[in-house]
Amino acid sequence: MSRQFVHISPDFETAFKVGKRHGKPAVLIIDAKRFVEDGHELYLSANNVWQAKAVPPEYFTIEYLNQ
Repeated sequence: MSRQFVHISPDFETAFKVGKRHGKPAVLIIDAKRFVEDGHELYLSANNVWQAKAVPPEYFTIEYLNQ
């Protein structure tokens, strides 16, 4: 895998749509506010995609969908 950053969608609908392109989606909901407050960095790429180098598990929950 050649990805070097975690790509973060701005909302649930976008994440679901992107995830669906790669099979059955599972959306990770990130507590971005707490993530940044705790000193982690988010980056906005040139094509307006939010990214992080890594997201520790304490900042997310998983939503599995039956769609």
